[in-house]
Amino acid sequence: MIAVMIAGATGMVIALICTRYLITFFRDRGKGQPILGKEDLGPEHHMSKAGTPTMGGLAIVFAALSGWLVAHLRRGLAFSDQAMIMWVGVLVMAAMGFLDDYIKVRRAHNRGIFWKKKSYVTLGFSVLLAWWLVTATGVSESISFTRASVPGWSVPWPLFVLFAGLIVWSTSNAVNVTDGLDGLAGGSAMMGFLAFSIIAYWAFRNPDVYSAVVNPLDLAVFAAAFGGACAGFLWFNAAPARIFMGDVGALAIGTALALLALTTDTQLLLILICGINVLEAGSVAVQMGVFKASGRKKRLFRMSPIHHHFELIGWPETTVIIRFWIISGICVAASLAIFIADFTRYTDNL
Repeated sequence: MIAVMIAGATGMVIALICTRYLITFFRDRGKGQPILGKEDLGPEHHMSKAGTPTMGGLAIVFAALSGWLVAHLRRGLAFSDQAMIMWVGVLVMAAMGFLDDYIKVRRAHNRGIFWKKKSYVTLGFSVLLAWWLVTATGVSESISFTRASVPGWSVPWPLFVLFAGLIVWSTSNAVNVTDGLDGLAGGSAMMGFLAFSIIAYWAFRNPDVYSAVVNPLDLAVFAAAFGGACAGFLWFNAAPARIFMGDVGALAIGTALALLALTTDTQLLLILICGINVLEAGSVAVQMGVFKASGRKKRLFRMSPIHHHFELIGWPETTVIIRFWIISGICVAASLAIFIADFTRYTDNL
């Protein structure tokens, strides 16, 4: 538990320091986030935010990595294969996001170098990352809810790799879609990482029940480091935001959440833990489906993702953020309740 607390506290402190530095660094150079205007069907009501420093996700990733490393100074905590592969995945995704952010700022337009190709690039890497994680470690290859045997659906190895890759890809993109209001993505992600810290530590304390989870303590430290980093970043990212996380942060956070679900055998529970991200990404999919089905004439929402819809019907931005945080908190609390209830039911039947 001490190592988990060290990782979270270190991540938060370093995120506070680094985020403050990034704000000054980008502001002094006049580099900020471009906002899509009316001509690009973007949130025109956010044009006042144009020029706000971005790429704050650099602070989140650096702080989380630092917190994870510092926690390993404590005797007894070994570096696990799973966590190191996870870090490679997070850093590569963060690099893709950074490149996209850099091009946006350089061109002063909110279309990065990938734009339409980014989904294909991230999908390809996600599948490759899943293949590496499955073949190089002892991670369970069953589709599970709260532990490897619940429901424990076994599928052919190639299908599981594809399934795992889709989880990484969809979660990273869902967090990216959520990152449209000040502090929304960072706050909801912080709650998600808190949930995974508890889940992984619970697995560490009950190895007989969660025997399929390999190196759970290191996974708990990994989650806590990211949770602390998100908390430190949120200090400056809360409305009115002084800095945005950018794709570099959103893709890294989404990848980390997905990989934690895969390594703790809670792939299906991830849908609830990241409930607000599912809602956001789902609203975009539904909006596109209705738009295309109607011959490009009708839209279900005034604008997607759905947080923009609520803004356009009159909700102040802070109201949308806080209410979405509440929804996220309810989803996370429900997921932990389900996880603990399953544990209680299982141990009572022993």
